Amino acid sequence: QVQLVESGGGLVQAGGSLRLSCTASGRTFSDYDMAWFRQAPGKEREFVARISRSWSSGSTYYVDSVKGRFTISRDNAKNTVYLQMDNLKPEDTALYYCAASKTIGVGTRPDEYGYWGQGTQVTVSS
Repeated sequence: QVQLVESGGGLVQAGGSLRLSCTASGRTFSDYDMAWFRQAPGKEREFVARISRSWSSGSTYYVDSVKGRFTISRDNAKNTVYLQMDNLKPEDTALYYCAASKTIGVGTRPDEYGYWGQGTQVTVSS
């Protein structure tokens, strides 16, 4: 199994930036497609961004609401995936989760991911 630990959340004003990190241990990080999800109080867990295991060949994918503002990246040598979040909005406030899947070309549903971190809170004030 792979263990995931997120960090980097916090409180920021609207228009500000944060960078989330998720460090993996336990298995070969480059065997996994990685994603970020978020969950606001009273709402379902929502897909945010995904990056394929071999970043050089592929691909990243974003939910429409964060395109142009968020950037997902990974460093396989450091077993870490990042989410750079710029121009943050109050509606981005949520608990952000890192997720991993061994399925090549995994989709955007939470049930497609077998491994999850504990989450890191992002709060954007207006």
